[in-house]
Amino acid sequence: MLWVALHFPYLPLEALLRGRAPLEARGEPWVVTESREVLVCDAAARALGVRPGMAFSVARALAPQLHARPRDASIEQEALTAIAGWLCQFTPSVSLEPPQGVLAEVSGSLRLFGGIERLAVRLRSGLEEMGFMALLAAAPTTRGAWWLALGASEALIEERAELERALAALPLAAIDGEPQALAFLADVGVSSIGELMRLPRDGVARRFGQALLGVLDQALGTVPEARTFHRPPAHFDARLDLPAPVTQAESVLFAARRLLVQLEGFLVARHAGIRRFALVLRHRAARDSVIEIGLATPARGAEHFIRLLRERLPGFTLTEPVEAIALEAAALTPLPGATAGLFRDVQAEGEDWARLVERLEARLGSGAVHGLAVHSEHRPEHAWRRISPGGGAQHAAGAGPRPLWLLERARRLKEVDGLPQDAGPLELLAGPERIESGWWDDGEVARDYFIARSAGSALLWVYRERGAAGGWYLHGIFA
Repeated sequence: MLWVALHFPYLPLEALLRGRAPLEARGEPWVVTESREVLVCDAAARALGVRPGMAFSVARALAPQLHARPRDASIEQEALTAIAGWLCQFTPSVSLEPPQGVLAEVSGSLRLFGGIERLAVRLRSGLEEMGFMALLAAAPTTRGAWWLALGASEALIEERAELERALAALPLAAIDGEPQALAFLADVGVSSIGELMRLPRDGVARRFGQALLGVLDQALGTVPEARTFHRPPAHFDARLDLPAPVTQAESVLFAARRLLVQLEGFLVARHAGIRRFALVLRHRAARDSVIEIGLATPARGAEHFIRLLRERLPGFTLTEPVEAIALEAAALTPLPGATAGLFRDVQAEGEDWARLVERLEARLGSGAVHGLAVHSEHRPEHAWRRISPGGGAQHAAGAGPRPLWLLERARRLKEVDGLPQDAGPLELLAGPERIESGWWDDGEVARDYFIARSAGSALLWVYRERGAAGGWYLHGIFA
């Protein structure tokens, strides 16, 4: 087994501010406080002398322009759950380590992702796109990997023989054990895990009980550790608070990108795609504004979603400033992976066409772009219907030949000796096909249709109105 541990030391701050764009963050110091002390600070605050553990009053004296938020444990838990859901695209064995960690068993995924080094690069890159900075470590045991991450070692250890040496070099603070026990050990001069390992086990057990030895054995792999694995939900629904109100719709794109990357990981983990998603813009007083994005074919790529959203946002007018955003995608469609062809083929051209349709719909608005499908109806003018791009077509009722070009309104033809005329006499080649329908919706028709050839050799579709009115009409053109 090989476990990857991800420790998020800045999670209390990132969970609150990851919707902040880099330009917005420039020069603005932020801290998260707990019990009137600085819990976490960003680089701008650190540059002004602010440090974790410092009294907030002292931090404010050092940096009068300091922005502060109280710690919100519920938002941190949501962020940790979101990270776990995103990680499920790499392995189904993902386990939460609250309040600031996630672990994943990746031995079965190494060959797919090219080894632990490449997988680590991909994990760091994806987490950064979602707005999180992680200390990453790997080891054959869960507890060992977690201690390496807590100790900021960031070692990638695949063999158990190397694990004991790596753990021995860690400071004692890397153990997530009882604070009183660790404080006592520090007081008697034990500063590293290696020094703890060299103490007599009987003496440690008498002084601190079996708990400390138990976690040490779990880290070394001599005692197994049971874990509960995370399961992604049935649908995607994520929220992100904005650090400051936004007055222009385009300004939410950076924050939306965070959620769209998270959505992609969720969809990969579920082996699914979506045909539609909604970006919800939440205001303080007004009703939520909803931007719906439709897709011609099921997809799950974050970059593709971002391009469509970028097309839609400039034309969207906000009635009130936006204080938070949410991303919703409820209807999932199974979407297995596809193998790309060596040469450009029909499938690739079809995908390009679908992407064009999606961009047009995103730019022009929902409903502005549609497809056409045949409809089971004998009256030609009612034998089609609008469908959403990429929607399934319906088989039409059995009928005779039909032209692709129908006139919007049938044109009356001259008649000589009972035969239709159109710049000369028409030669009737086939027919009649009788259509009598529509009595139920006040659109009743009674017609005899013929295929006719004009003097210019064009093939026309004409009909003779039955009944008292009579008359010939041109309704369509074959060629």
